[in-house]
Amino acid sequence: MEKFDLVIIGGGPGGYVAAIRAAQLKMKVALIESSDSLGGTCLNIGCIPSKVLLEATENLYRIENIVLEMGINFSDTKIELSRLMERKQKVVKELTDGIKALMKKNGVKIFKGKGKILSRGKVKITECQNEEELETDKIFIAVGSVPVELPFLPFDHKVVIDSTDALNIESVPQKMAIIGAGAIGLELGSVYARLGSDVTFIEILPKIAPFADSQSSAMLLRYLSLQKMKFKTETRVIKGEVKENCASITLIDSKGKEETLDFDKVLVSVGRKPNTRGQGFEEIGVKINERGMIKVDENFETSITSIYAIGDCIDRGPMLAHKASKEGIFVVEKLANLETHINYNAIPNVVYTSPELAQVGMTEEEAKNKGIKTETGKSYFKANGRAKSMCEEDGFIKIVASEENDKLLGMHIVGPKASELIHLGVLCIEKGLSYKDLNGVCFGHPTLSETIKEATLNVEKRAIHG
Repeated sequence: MEKFDLVIIGGGPGGYVAAIRAAQLKMKVALIESSDSLGGTCLNIGCIPSKVLLEATENLYRIENIVLEMGINFSDTKIELSRLMERKQKVVKELTDGIKALMKKNGVKIFKGKGKILSRGKVKITECQNEEELETDKIFIAVGSVPVELPFLPFDHKVVIDSTDALNIESVPQKMAIIGAGAIGLELGSVYARLGSDVTFIEILPKIAPFADSQSSAMLLRYLSLQKMKFKTETRVIKGEVKENCASITLIDSKGKEETLDFDKVLVSVGRKPNTRGQGFEEIGVKINERGMIKVDENFETSITSIYAIGDCIDRGPMLAHKASKEGIFVVEKLANLETHINYNAIPNVVYTSPELAQVGMTEEEAKNKGIKTETGKSYFKANGRAKSMCEEDGFIKIVASEENDKLLGMHIVGPKASELIHLGVLCIEKGLSYKDLNGVCFGHPTLSETIKEATLNVEKRAIHG
């Protein structure tokens, strides 16, 4: 029986990143993954393939709707779906092969199969050609999450589909429903709308991107509606039936009005749940809450000594790939007795629509609920020279700061490249800086990031260009 310092179950962005960091710290590491490739949901069937589709269809949208204003005239533009799917798979393969090479470079031993914890010092590899047992000092659970299914409208993976199915486009449905207007639904709905589908979102809450600042959410709703996407907020699905290659779903709104609509495809995007059921964790005494999430302490240790858990499968933090990676590094560095920390308030959240939505820290509403007095500043991209030159003037940047000490509490962006711009806010919150630390900086001109400076200046009502 081979002995390891650390055995990691799950090769997603939490597991593989932790494996690399542990190997850098001279630990002998084993990584167990049941899929054919490393990278987990994010790399194989989530973040990365969806961005390939989003980039391609956004380029199509720009060609059809924007670049004529720049004097560029295209005719008969179209996307060849087969080539797009090939491109998606090529990107995924290159990145998963890259992770495999990193494992080899860092001396991490990969085992293909399913990891079953026998005790706090022993893991059995099952569902593989040659089952074997590994001895270890520490065990790391990073098994991720899976899509939530509606009990009255189960996935058939043809008409009623999940996010994985939605990434494999063979043909474009004429009418498509997206149940859930969170990040995954909004992104995939954008892809299909740009390809020509008549897309309707059904969201039980009063706003789309429910986690977001209210003004940002309302602004994004307006822009996506202009892209011919339809939204039914404060509306829930109460019944569904698949018949003759289409789905008939019954909705009820906040006023009690019911309607039944037919769609060629229905993407159920109402969230994800921890991939912990049937894994045998409870059998050995790992405590799991009613939502299937593993309970961990401040060091991510489970109810069993020397067994740790991170990522989507635990009872803290958002279900985000970069959050799982941060947690993985945190735990490994703690095991190595290094100084380390994790600040959930400084973890950004992004929706890759067009325009993008990105935020970090607190919203005005959250600060108010905590009794914190705030001051805000906004700046709109329509006043930004670079945004105008790009024909991407939609959106704004909003700063939320503490009235007491000027610390940056939150940054909220709707606009071009929001996913890149947000990290100045991340840095400030991570380091406990003031919004004034940003408005004293000389930004390059013309750049989109100048809008950040204008927003911070506007906290004091002294923006130059707004």
